[in-house]
Amino acid sequence: MELAFLVPGALDQLTGGYLYDRQVVHGLRARGHQVQVVELEGRHPEADEHARQAAAIALSRLPDGAIAVIDGLALPAFAPCLAREATRLRLVGFIHHPLSLETGLGPADADRYATLEADLWPRLRGAVCPSPHTARHLLAAGLADARVAVAPPGTARPASGGPRRARSRLEILTVGTLTPRKGHLMLIEALAGLLDLDWHLNCIGSLERAPDTVNALRAAIAAHGFEERVVLRGEQPADHVAEAYRHADLFALPSFHEGYGMVFAEALAHGLPIVATTAGAIPDTVPAAAALLVPPGDVAALQEALRRLLSDTALRSRLAAGASDAAAALPDWTQAVDRWAAALEQVAA
Repeated sequence: MELAFLVPGALDQLTGGYLYDRQVVHGLRARGHQVQVVELEGRHPEADEHARQAAAIALSRLPDGAIAVIDGLALPAFAPCLAREATRLRLVGFIHHPLSLETGLGPADADRYATLEADLWPRLRGAVCPSPHTARHLLAAGLADARVAVAPPGTARPASGGPRRARSRLEILTVGTLTPRKGHLMLIEALAGLLDLDWHLNCIGSLERAPDTVNALRAAIAAHGFEERVVLRGEQPADHVAEAYRHADLFALPSFHEGYGMVFAEALAHGLPIVATTAGAIPDTVPAAAALLVPPGDVAALQEALRRLLSDTALRSRLAAGASDAAAALPDWTQAVDRWAAALEQVAA
C-alpha cells in the first residue's frame, strides 16, 4: 500500500493525536507500506491562507488514484480544494474528534466548525476514528456505515515496577496539554476544597498551546497558595511520563470532551484509579470498575469524587484492581496498527 499522510505542522509534537499519527506511520512502514508524510505549514485548525495554499499544493502533487490520509485537525485547510481533488484521489479523514466540540470556542466559531465539518466529511472517501463516539458524529453527518471505521489507539505495556509504597501524601497525576478542553482549572478549583487532605498534584502537558489558559491556571494556583502542592512540568519525554505514572497514586483529568482519551488508557495500563468525567468517549475508554466519573463542568461533584478517592484506601485499591483488569483488554500498538490498516483499506476501497 502507498499513501500520503498529511498532518498539521510537525509530526513529532507531544499530544495524543500526534502520538497516534506517529505510531500509525511508523507501524505501516515497518509492515512494508510506502508512507509519505506531509507536514503542512500554516495555522491549524484556523486554516489561514498559508495553510490553505499548503493543503492545495500537497494534494496537487499526488498522482491520480493515490490514497491521502488527512488528519482531522488539518481538514479545514482543505475546504477550497477538497471537492475538486476528491474526484481523482482517495481521500480519507483521520478524525480524532469533531473540531466543533473544542472547549473555549465561542458559539459562532463552534457553529462555523460544525457546518464546515458537516460539509467536508461527506466529501471524503471515508474516515477512520478512534472511538464509536467519534464515529457517530460522522454517521450523523451522512456518511454510510461502510465509510466509517473505528480503530482505537494502542497502549504501551508498562514495565513492572513493583507495588507502590505506602505514604501519607498522595500523588495525583494529570497528563494533558493545558487547554480549556482538558479542565485543569476546574481540577484546581475542586482541590481548593480539599486542604484538609495531604495531596500533591503532578501536572504534565504543554504550557505553550493556550497561554491564556496557562496564565489563568497559574493565577488560581497562586490564589489558593498551592505553589508547594501543584507543579506544572510542561511537556516531558516519554520515559519521564512513564515514571510519573509509576509513582502516582491516582489519575485525574476532568475533560470537557475526549474523542478517545489515550492518557486514560495509559492510566489503566499502570493500574491507577481514575477520577474523570462522563464527557465524550471517556465512559467507553474508562470502565466504572476503574473510576469515579462525574458530569463535565461540575466542580462540586469532582471535589466529592476526589475526596472519596483520597480518603478511602479500600476504594483506591478496588478501582486500581478494576483498572488492571480493564488494561488487559486494551490493544497494544501492534494490534492497533493492524486494525488501523484494515480500517483504511475498508474506507478507501
